Amino acid sequence: MLKTQDPAYYVLKEDDSPCIFGSIEKQRWSYACAKQLIERLVYAEGAENGLEFTIVRSFNWIGPRMDFIPGIDGPSEGVPRVLACFSNNLLRGEPLKLVDGDQSQRTFVYIKDAIEVVLLMIENPARANGHIFNVGNPNNEVIVRQLAEMMTQVYSKVSGEAPLEKPIIDVSSKEFYGEGYDDSDKRIPDMTIINRQLGWNPKTSLWDLLESTLTYQHRTYAEAVKKVIAKPMAS
Repeated sequence: MLKTQDPAYYVLKEDDSPCIFGSIEKQRWSYACAKQLIERLVYAEGAENGLEFTIVRSFNWIGPRMDFIPGIDGPSEGVPRVLACFSNNLLRGEPLKLVDGDQSQRTFVYIKDAIEVVLLMIENPARANGHIFNVGNPNNEVIVRQLAEMMTQVYSKVSGEAPLEKPIIDVSSKEFYGEGYDDSDKRIPDMTIINRQLGWNPKTSLWDLLESTLTYQHRTYAEAVKKVIAKPMAS
């Protein structure tokens, strides 16, 4: 996992972002390389040949109907993003799994806030054309371990179920993802350009985002998960 003492390194500016790549032995970084490459190619096509474009960098858009719950509305194998992963554990009454202790930090933005600004881009093409926009919420930055603790509290509130005696456990990245996984420990979106061009700032706090999302997850999936869990017992 990449680490540095310079906090500015983690602030990803819309027009001047560093290439954050790890060891060649960690295949996970091919994903970051591919995203960086396509963004630069699109920008170059705009500069050289007049392509009209707007690039949206999504920083963890979260809300109801996100991702999939494994074995319910998605594959039994595979790993969704962190909130859907934790939601799956909560619905099944299982401890939330933290990869390598998960002291990494992330920001989360509510899907309604994100849709609001995408509509602004569509409605104001002259102000959006030729720009790269970070769409995130730096005010919702949280350590993943703290996120797990918050989700446990929120889910207990919306479901009426008491938290497990041991709601969180640590697992290794090799055990959880397999070989070749690595990630940066912190990513913060700089909002200067999107604020200047579109006058937009996200509104929804992390707690409200989690409460809305987990209320939906419990209402939609709780009964289906119980049936899946009961099947092996019945047989």
